[in-house]
Amino acid sequence: MVTELPPDDEYPWDETFRERRRPIAAFDPGRRGVRVLLVVAGVVVCVSAGLVWFSRPHVTAAPSAAVEVSGQPSAPALLVVSVAGKVRRPGLVRLPAGSRVADAVEAAGGILPGTDITGLNLARKVVDGEMIAVGVPAVAAGPGSGLVNLNNASVADLQKLPGIGEVLAERIVEYREAHGGFRAVTDLRQVEGIGDAKFAQLKDKVTV
Repeated sequence: MVTELPPDDEYPWDETFRERRRPIAAFDPGRRGVRVLLVVAGVVVCVSAGLVWFSRPHVTAAPSAAVEVSGQPSAPALLVVSVAGKVRRPGLVRLPAGSRVADAVEAAGGILPGTDITGLNLARKVVDGEMIAVGVPAVAAGPGSGLVNLNNASVADLQKLPGIGEVLAERIVEYREAHGGFRAVTDLRQVEGIGDAKFAQLKDKVTV
């Protein structure tokens, strides 16, 4: 047996139910309204994504520049070195920064056969403006000057200077190799064991 339900207007709560349904029906956009809302939402998403993309941080490569350390100017790109003695083409050679004595000798044509290079440190880094003597005593920068070149003198040559024994001569060579050569005569003061008095004895007898 099926019981028939009375009409809606016979329920005591029907008016309340209808009142609650009216606001919902008032805000129902319909199918066309839903499509419009979806299009607007899509436009908002695209615009937001574009703003995020264009506002992202950009990485710009820093321009290359010569670096100065402790206020000292950077080394020149090319070094000019004088190679003298028993090489095939003695004279001035141009080398990139960081080159070694072996590079300078090779640029001068190489060492002549039978040349004794026992006192020549081929691994030492060269300094701009220095002279490299191959197979000959490492002395003066100019003819007849009698000055000992700190950048290519051997331990034996350095011992000919006043007040320089074997130990101090080896320290001078070690400093030269560790710092890529002497840039000025005053750099001798940086060598352990050479104070003001000894430097005063040596400054007029050496060159770089």
